[in-house]
Amino acid sequence: MPVELATLSASEASTLFAKREISPYEMTRAIVDNIARLNPHINAFCWLDTDAALAAARESEARWLRGEPLSPLDGITFTVKDLSVTRGWPTRRGCLAISPEGPWLEDAPSVARMREAGAVPLGKTTVPEFGGSHVTQSKLCGITRNPWNLNNTPGGSSGGAAASVIAGMGTIALASDAAGSIRGPAAMTGTFGLKTTFARVPDYPSSYLGSLAVIGPITRTVEDAWLCMNEITRHDSRDSYGLPPEPPDLPIPDPDKRLAGVRILFSPTLGFADVEPETAGLVRVAVRRMESLGAEVDEVDHVMDDPSAALWTIMSAGVANAFRVFNFSEADAALMTPRWVASAEQGRKLGMMAYHAACEKREALGAQMRALHERYDLIVTPTLAVPAVGAEGEEMIEPRYAGIRNRSPFNLPFNLTKQPAASLPIGLTADGTPVGLQVVGPLYGDRDVLRACLAYQAAFPFAAPDLARIARVTPPSPVPQGIQSMLDAISRKSH
Repeated sequence: MPVELATLSASEASTLFAKREISPYEMTRAIVDNIARLNPHINAFCWLDTDAALAAARESEARWLRGEPLSPLDGITFTVKDLSVTRGWPTRRGCLAISPEGPWLEDAPSVARMREAGAVPLGKTTVPEFGGSHVTQSKLCGITRNPWNLNNTPGGSSGGAAASVIAGMGTIALASDAAGSIRGPAAMTGTFGLKTTFARVPDYPSSYLGSLAVIGPITRTVEDAWLCMNEITRHDSRDSYGLPPEPPDLPIPDPDKRLAGVRILFSPTLGFADVEPETAGLVRVAVRRMESLGAEVDEVDHVMDDPSAALWTIMSAGVANAFRVFNFSEADAALMTPRWVASAEQGRKLGMMAYHAACEKREALGAQMRALHERYDLIVTPTLAVPAVGAEGEEMIEPRYAGIRNRSPFNLPFNLTKQPAASLPIGLTADGTPVGLQVVGPLYGDRDVLRACLAYQAAFPFAAPDLARIARVTPPSPVPQGIQSMLDAISRKSH
């Protein structure tokens, strides 16, 4: 029963809270126990505050008993990716050069909105240094592993967020995405992840990567992402880019409406990507399923030229900006990943004309996609070119995929265009590794993406890993490195 409680969706749990069949405290207790059992194997957290979580769950329980919940998410647990500031908790961004001392005085808008909704904060999830890798590994926090296969990575940079969700170590994960950091981990862990339209979810402080980066949810169900969006899209005056808020408390639509009349453009390569054959086959099956639900699908191979050079030009300027924002010294840089330091140096050397040329290419691609969406409601592609690979090392290295030049080619175009895009779980490879389908909507069409994914999920439910199998494996250490490194740093500072 405890594992079943820990893996309830938010929408299921909220219904049971209202019926008084379970309580927020019982569910949170089950999740805390699950963290104690599984996190030593997975290392998804760099900070935990389970005592405060249980106290918050007791307060939520009292509200439900009075019939006065603050929202459908009252009593639902959530985690925060360690790139978003959180009141009272260190935000070190996977970086040894950032002190845990703080002070940590405020919440990012998404964190604040979840607290106001009565949701229960559990802790901070691991990231690679400054979110700058497709695997979640850092000198500060060690290696985060994939619950489906502990030898594999859960992806990056929201690897801790995605791993915690699929392992039942939190119900909703707040994450971020500047070049696939929500969608890649979601695909590798069989979770649902939504990269939102830029500024749809208020953020503060603004990302050092500018308008490439957004906040969005990673969840086990599409319904939970919908409920989370109802809360985190609310207004916050600190975000000077924030869009007008959505209508409040939008009801979850009926998934049985299926996809009748939805016009979908399917592109297996976008025109420039190489895709591992088994992944490509599973994606085609998913597209045929969409047709069976009533979608009108056209297949077009070439949608765009490879825009990655423009993105990495803009990204390198953002990395250099991070060094300015945090005022890092040479001594600080010596503590960092050499590749991250090299990227910052590349950004510092970048000429203004080269930067503006990249921005012009970005604008042209955005206009091209807007024109395309006059004919199509959605674009679908593979989420990734390959499934999850080994957790060791800074990059996704796997000899059998050596011929594939870019393992994550499908995500970054839609950070450039600022469009919403989700990774939808569509099945498992022969060796049991999850694969995702990327579903892209027009600018501001976040709810259109969610509606389509709801219809797919209703007809083809998502798979889940065998969590009992994880608990039978001897963990590499009794205390996960992500948490222990934080505790050690705080202990050193206090002496």
